[in-house]
Amino acid sequence: QVQLAESGGGLVQAGGSLRLSCADSGRTFREYAMGWFRQAPGKEREFVGGISWAGVRTYYADSVKGRFTISRDNVKSTVYLQMNSLKPEDTAVYYCAAASYGSGTPRDEYRYWGQGTQVTVSS
Repeated sequence: QVQLAESGGGLVQAGGSLRLSCADSGRTFREYAMGWFRQAPGKEREFVGGISWAGVRTYYADSVKGRFTISRDNVKSTVYLQMNSLKPEDTAVYYCAAASYGSGTPRDEYRYWGQGTQVTVSS
């Protein structure tokens, strides 16, 4: 099975940037579409962005389009989320997830999840 671990979170001022990483210790990373999700206190988990297994197709929530970029390196078994022009509203725990037979859409069946990394954006 896929085993995911996120890193790269932290505290940043509004307008700054962070790059999140999610590494898989399993053996079949390149067979999965990957997604990034986030959850703020008192709110439901929401889809942030997704990417197909070969990195050709990408999807983003309207709230992050033009600011966030998702990418993957199948040789390193790692997916990235580059976050620019960060806003206080982006503060949340960010999770990566893997979906079998998906293409990185919000409706894919994400079956494997990491433990999350905290992102805090101050005003």
